[in-house]
Amino acid sequence: MAGTNRMNGAEAMVRMLEAHGVTHVFGLCGDTSLPLYDALLTLDHGITHVLTRDERAACYMADGYARVTGRVGVCEGPSGGGATYILPGLIEANESSYAVLAITTDISVASYGKFPLTEVDQEALMRPLTKWNTVIKQADHIPRMVRAAFRAMVTGRAGSAHLGLPYDIQYDPVEPGDVWGEQSLGHFPAHRQAPEAELIARAADALLSAERPLVVCGGGVVISGAEDVLARIAERLDMAVATSVSGKGTLADTHPLSLGVVGSNGGTDETWEMMTDADMVLFLGCRAGSTTTKRWEAPKPGTRIVHIDADPMVIGANYPTEVGIVGDLRLSLEMLEAALAARPYRSFGGAAAVADIRARKFARFDALAARGDSPILPERVIATLNRLLPDEAVVVSDPGTSCPYYNAYSQVGLPGRRYITNRAHGALGYALGASLGAWYGRPGAKVVALMGDGSFGFSCGDLETVVRAGAPITFIVFNNASFGWIKASQKADKDARYHNVDFGRTDNAKVAEGFGVKSWRVSVPAELEPVMAKAFACDGPTLIDVLVQPLEEAAAPVMRWMG
Repeated sequence: MAGTNRMNGAEAMVRMLEAHGVTHVFGLCGDTSLPLYDALLTLDHGITHVLTRDERAACYMADGYARVTGRVGVCEGPSGGGATYILPGLIEANESSYAVLAITTDISVASYGKFPLTEVDQEALMRPLTKWNTVIKQADHIPRMVRAAFRAMVTGRAGSAHLGLPYDIQYDPVEPGDVWGEQSLGHFPAHRQAPEAELIARAADALLSAERPLVVCGGGVVISGAEDVLARIAERLDMAVATSVSGKGTLADTHPLSLGVVGSNGGTDETWEMMTDADMVLFLGCRAGSTTTKRWEAPKPGTRIVHIDADPMVIGANYPTEVGIVGDLRLSLEMLEAALAARPYRSFGGAAAVADIRARKFARFDALAARGDSPILPERVIATLNRLLPDEAVVVSDPGTSCPYYNAYSQVGLPGRRYITNRAHGALGYALGASLGAWYGRPGAKVVALMGDGSFGFSCGDLETVVRAGAPITFIVFNNASFGWIKASQKADKDARYHNVDFGRTDNAKVAEGFGVKSWRVSVPAELEPVMAKAFACDGPTLIDVLVQPLEEAAAPVMRWMG
């Protein structure tokens, strides 16, 4: 084709996103992005572009969107600093197994090596941190590079991808006939792979031969949409199900077989009992990494291990494995369910054991949550959330003060991805951006973002983005005037020798009001519930700045602090 039928590289990029079913792009403008923005403006494509105030936030928004929708999240940013700022979100998505695509525009190919402003080797920068990555050097390569990126992101273990888009090739011509995509690659997991039937049979036999089995689920079960089949297997065998932090939502928190989070962040002494007592652990979509296993303290040596994962590299990485199965979690569990149905029935008494553990764990929690102390105890904040949040809500937490408490004590009555936290790399400032991405992905759900005041300082500029979007997100800031996690660690590990972890107490409610967010500051425990109810009822963004007990003084469910 020639003449008016031709399109340029920027237009081809937009059309390729459209061809893969992309409906939202989060990003920040820059000089090298002028042709891309012009294409987004002038073409009829059905893609909503959300202008952010920080490239980190743009990638976190794409991440939150991907987690609640199962669709590829897309973000974009300019060259130089934009590419470096977008990087934290890409590594988090990649290591957490979520499909996020970052498009960073770049200086012109013709300028490479001439020391132009914002020159950086984007391909080298992104290579170790993404599942797939390239800087496109010719406009006619754009369609096939986009197709390759989508295929890489959504097949096998999902992950992130990066495409560099130099300025000059955005103007160069692309043949329209080359611009096509496979809509199914806009979702993950795509092209699911079934496991070997013989290995499933061995896993079923091994499981039924155990005396005290425990299932430990990572995020892979929810990513694959296998919650319902797992619940049927657990109920058939009356078998307890524990999770990693990322695996929350595998069962509803209130399910009688839901033990909850185990390990060092959100696990408790009570839940750890089942981990150390198990004679067999069935890891499902779980890497068996340091947090879930309390630095590999359990499963104990000699515990039998069955491990199912879409990624062959995690099986047998940390524990000798009796049966290792590579396959999509939903397909694998459907086959395991059929294999168990053909074998003699067994019951492991999981519900009774879980009920005892939960009763002891929540007796301690409830006593703390009921106290009227000032500053307010974090337990009271979580208990109030449990009473007021609808089950359909989405909660996003930064990795600081709020994270272990919500991990341990949330009481959500539905399974599925209703809780998001960035557990792979734990960067502060994640929750604000990710919560807006989650709202765009699931606009009918109430979205609540939990963060410490340290995280608030990282990210508060994008409150303006939230206000511009009109998103009715409620932000809850745990205000303790310190980087509380590090201060609590200094108490536990360094005999309370505190150094450079405290900062001035900010009135975060006033900061948020400056952006146009309806805000409250709460220091009296009795005021917390009525204020939270008002915030949840508002039809726009709200923020509650809660003056909370310092983390180093709290009974946080972080096992290395609890001894």
